[in-house]
Order: sequence, then C-alpha cells, then structure tokens
Amino acid sequence: MATLNTGLVIVGAYADKVRRTLFAQLRDKVKAKEIDSKMVAKASGDLNKLLYEIFVKRLKLDKGDVVRIVVNYDVEDGEVVWDLDSLKIEVFKRLPEEDYSEILKESVRRIEELEEVEEVRMRIERIGETDLGDTVYEIRVGDEKVGALVLTPLNDEGIVRGALMKPNPVVIERIKVSLENLEEDLLRVVEEKGRIAEEDDVRRIVEDIEGMIR
Repeated sequence: MATLNTGLVIVGAYADKVRRTLFAQLRDKVKAKEIDSKMVAKASGDLNKLLYEIFVKRLKLDKGDVVRIVVNYDVEDGEVVWDLDSLKIEVFKRLPEEDYSEILKESVRRIEELEEVEEVRMRIERIGETDLGDTVYEIRVGDEKVGALVLTPLNDEGIVRGALMKPNPVVIERIKVSLENLEEDLLRVVEEKGRIAEEDDVRRIVEDIEGMIR
C-alpha cells in the first residue's frame, strides 16, 4: 500500500497538487503499463471531488487557507483504489492581517523596550551569604527584583547558579565565572547562559535561593 501526502498546500491549489503527486508516484507503473494514465487522472479526480465537498462546501475554507492531505491507496487490476478510511486532513486557517497586525507591532515594541531595559538598567546586588559560605545576589531591573543567583567560590573562580524571571523565565545551571571580574561575568551569565524554563519553576528557584541566606 502506498501513501499520497500533499504536504502543505493552499486550498486554491490542492486539486493540482493531488493530481501531480499521484502521477509522480505512479510514473513507473504507467511506463510499465501496469496502469493507464487515464486511470490515474480518474483516481485523482475522484479524490478531488470528495475533497472539494469537504473543504469548500462543508468547511467553507478560503482559497488562501492551508491544508495537508494524507491518504493510502493500492493499485489493483489497473485501477487506483483509495483507502478512504485512512484519509487524514489538516487545516490551517489564514488570519486576516487586521487581526494580527496590531499584536505584531505591539510585540515588537515590547521586545525593544525589554532589550533597552536589560541593557541599561539590569544590575547585580549582593544580599547575603549562606551557612556554607556561598554568596547570594539579586538581579534587579530598576527597583524591581527579577531573579537571584548563588555563587560558590573556588580559588580564583566560582560556580554560579540561579534563575531569572524577566524578560523571559530562564534557569542558570552551574556556570563557571571569574572572581576577578565578578560583576561583569555575572551579568554575562544572566544575559547569555540561561535555559528557558517554566515560570513557576523559575519563581521556585528564586525563592529557594533567597531562603538560603543565613
């Protein structure tokens, strides 16, 4: 049994894609005269009639909407036999530009604001030590606390871990830093080394670090 898979295609072009895909898959069988090209065209036409009923009459899709069609078939006695029980379709509706243009502009403005805030105002502040002698830092943007770090000193270096809640929730996992350029290295770690995480997990890590202060 073979499978016809159109890939993603707009509704306005699905019929041609079905026909071309089927002919491409059965090219060798047509050359070997196992099936006549007219029967291939008939099979693609039969399937496209069914798909027209589904897409246009029932789902009322627009020509610019996107679909994917997957269906199995066999070639038996010189004919294509569709296994319609295997027919699967995916539908992706196109949004009108007016539905998302403002959201897009607002999101771009927001990202630019966050990047500007990060670059200009993010700072690291030492807030205490743990019972084991590790140093705890807060990450702040202006007057807002946005994360926390704990530093374990090792000779001239240190191991830092922590979490950052804004602009995106990230976890910082045991990164080596230089004690000689500590503040610069800590800022670099915060900006570059975080792993995207769930917001609740990040908040819990920040609370756990703050709870370590003796």
